[in-house]
Amino acid sequence: MLLQMLIHRMVLFMNKFRIKTSCGIDKYNKLKRNKTFTGKLRLLWFNFFAIIRDLNK
Repeated sequence: MLLQMLIHRMVLFMNKFRIKTSCGIDKYNKLKRNKTFTGKLRLLWFNFFAIIRDLNK
C-alpha cells in the first residue's frame, strides 16, 4: 500500500515534465500497456531517466 502511494506520487510529479523525443514517446506507450507490477516499476524507471535526458531538448 505504501509503495503504491509512493509510486502514484512520483508519477504525478513526473507528469509535470514530458518526454519530448519521438522514440521516447513510442517506448513510453509500449511500457504503459504493461499493467503488471514489474511493468509499472519499469515504466517509472524509464520515465525518471527519460525526463532527465530530455530536459535540455
